[in-house]
Amino acid sequence: MQLSKILAEIDLEIARLEQARTLLSGDEAPAARKTRKARSTEAAVEAPKRKKKRNLSPEGRKRIAEAVRRRWELQKKAAGK
Repeated sequence: MQLSKILAEIDLEIARLEQARTLLSGDEAPAARKTRKARSTEAAVEAPKRKKKRNLSPEGRKRIAEAVRRRWELQKKAAGK
């Protein structure tokens, strides 16, 4: 389990416990507003985002390989000076 997910679940549990304590103690405190962090952690707990797999075309792969070779050549020339 990821650390951020664990922390988000702990934050949600703390919010639930505070609400239960308020109800049981009989305090007429105004309803607690959700903070940005609470809303974002709820979303993180409910639906983790999955990264879309990115595919490279053979032409794109070739361009990258050529650029890397040129970079290596420049580094070798600079080191030789």
